[in-house]
Amino acid sequence: MKSVRVLSIYLIAALSLPLAAAPKKGQQPPAGPPVLWGDPVDIQSRDLLYGPGGAKDQPHGPFEFVKEDLNGTNPKLVIRDADGTKWKLKLGEEARPETAASRLVWAAGYFADEEYFLPDLVIGKMPSSLHRGEKFIEPDGLTHNARVKRYLEGEEKFGSWKWKDNPFAGTRELNGLRVMMALINNWDLKDVNNTIYERDGKQIYLVSDLGASFGSTGRSVTRADSKGNLDVYTDSKFIANVTPMFVNFNVPSRPALIHLLEVSEYASRVNMEWIGKNIPIEDARWIGKILSGLSPQQIQAAFGAAGFSPKEVAGFSAIVESRIAELNKL
Repeated sequence: MKSVRVLSIYLIAALSLPLAAAPKKGQQPPAGPPVLWGDPVDIQSRDLLYGPGGAKDQPHGPFEFVKEDLNGTNPKLVIRDADGTKWKLKLGEEARPETAASRLVWAAGYFADEEYFLPDLVIGKMPSSLHRGEKFIEPDGLTHNARVKRYLEGEEKFGSWKWKDNPFAGTRELNGLRVMMALINNWDLKDVNNTIYERDGKQIYLVSDLGASFGSTGRSVTRADSKGNLDVYTDSKFIANVTPMFVNFNVPSRPALIHLLEVSEYASRVNMEWIGKNIPIEDARWIGKILSGLSPQQIQAAFGAAGFSPKEVAGFSAIVESRIAELNKL
């Protein structure tokens, strides 16, 4: 009976894994070459306080409500700033870790969205009610601790890509990205969190949702433990073990046992564990060498940009530095 139950779990998992998003009806695939990574030759001069958008692209208030975005699990709104630029605003516990994670991933040469953390902002023209997230917004439209992601003019989202089926399978660039996900403890590696953009005649591949970072190695008992939690991140183990040819990381790990009650969810996440396993040592060293070009001040700037307290900035930065050192000792 036990073997039958186990088989049932994995059959459900196979059927429940998220599929990559299909292109919109009538939409043609991007014609340009697929790109995942670019050599960060300027890594020592990269501004991790402002990230890929730099200081010039940061949002300017006042802001006004455009619409509610019901995708994903965290409450989100589309807003417009004083310059007419649209932004996707994310509320809740993912705002801080996603801002910091996007900067570190971008610093290593991977693509990342232009994201900024705003400790306070007022949103005008708010509707009388929202489907979700009302607890984060005061009656006058004031909200705190929000992440905003810029809509780039001329950029078109084509769909999502799969970890197991993409143009970069087996390359050091994809393996380096797998290492990056382990380094920041991003355990929510569903395919739907990966995006393909058409930009400047190229197919840009990136992980577009990095909010489940800097906490536990897998889905925890509570959301607060899973994301942006210094104590939990500190206690987590980075490298599981090393063989003569490969290194295995602890991210993503299987969820806490309480989630076994959600059979399809639990099983689908068990099927993600391979992403952090059997990564060639030379590829892990490669991304470690790139990251070693970052100064302690740059790493601290990434967490400072995300609104973490000075104690948290110092703590998170120290762990990231120690993990980079671990990669370079492989």
